[in-house]
Amino acid sequence: MRRASDGPSLDRAVPALLAKVGRYPQHHGGLGVVRTLGRAGVTVHAVVEDRLTPVALSRHVSRAFVRPSTGRERPDALLAALLGVGRSLGGPCVPVPTDDEAAILIAEHAEVLAECFLLPRVDPGLPRLLAGKASLHALCEELGVGSPRSRAPADRDELVDAGRELGFPVVLKNRDAWSRLRTPAVGSTTAVRDERDLLDRFPPGTLPPVLVQEYIPREAAEDWITHLYCGDDGGPPVVFTGLKLRSWPPHAGVTTRAVALGNPVLGELAADLCRRIGYRGVADLDWRYDGRDGRYKLVDFNPRTGAQFRLFENVRGVDVVRALHLDLTGREVPPGPQADGRLFVAGPLDLPSALAALREERRLPPGLLLPSPGTERAWLSAEDPLPAAAEGLRFLGTVARRVGREVRARTAGAARTA
Repeated sequence: MRRASDGPSLDRAVPALLAKVGRYPQHHGGLGVVRTLGRAGVTVHAVVEDRLTPVALSRHVSRAFVRPSTGRERPDALLAALLGVGRSLGGPCVPVPTDDEAAILIAEHAEVLAECFLLPRVDPGLPRLLAGKASLHALCEELGVGSPRSRAPADRDELVDAGRELGFPVVLKNRDAWSRLRTPAVGSTTAVRDERDLLDRFPPGTLPPVLVQEYIPREAAEDWITHLYCGDDGGPPVVFTGLKLRSWPPHAGVTTRAVALGNPVLGELAADLCRRIGYRGVADLDWRYDGRDGRYKLVDFNPRTGAQFRLFENVRGVDVVRALHLDLTGREVPPGPQADGRLFVAGPLDLPSALAALREERRLPPGLLLPSPGTERAWLSAEDPLPAAAEGLRFLGTVARRVGREVRARTAGAARTA
């Protein structure tokens, strides 16, 4: 039998492009994309913020296109930039979006982009609907899929009503994909403890697009993830399931440690949902198991590659990005069960997450020891070391700037009270 490390045979004549909208240079998911395809012999290009973006330094990137964006640009400008990159490559290419905005842009302009790119035949409006937190909740209610109770207030009065109806603490999220970049309500998923905390975050005036969601207590919950690829033929999707162990910020942010763990019930829930809505392409779904009623509740549906997708492979070496490339180039996606027990660790972010857990729970968190040699690391790679080095320097710079801001704030506060 072919070992998982050997992987499937991809079409090396068709390159891939890492596509993105917005500024997030320290993104390990994009690095995972270029590595998994590059190691399979596919030529990989990448849209990057600058020449020293960690992914631009990967040995698996053939050409880095410096196309910085904020997400505030007009869609036609973003489309023109993507088309320019595609035309410069001189042939069909498989784009791999790593953010919701890029996935939406590609889906909604698929007819134009088909000039340069091979694309899944997804309904053009579906990625925007799925990426929107309020529209996703409405879809779940319509289809009978578990989802945390949620409200999308239009003004401060409705915001207060939502908090009182759902009960504190509540969770706040940016409501829509593009609004999180243009008019963000919160920096990331945020729990607020009471009504005063809620109102302090939104002074009187225009309320930015925000979703208020019920808080499912940690002691009654488990965080699960499903990554999948739905092929153009509508056949059985490639589905993986895993358990999130830690995240940063704690309990709400990006996954810093997770384990691949087969969950047939959850896998079928995700596959059935995608069949019913006719989804095509790669997706990353976050679920929260609610022990109070024994249901899995869909928290997020990201219509693109997830940052921790390399946690998952089947026994034939297929992950969701390789499945995408295989399918769009007309090759069979080798079937097989997922390789359970794989561990994923996002290096620099996992340490503060573990320390936060230690501070909260007054005990050492599970999995604090160094991961085993077979662990999938987000950054470290002996055969591709430069991205990790670049990320380390940027991470230290981020920490230094944050400490500097806190010192200046405390100094200013002391001066005012002197």
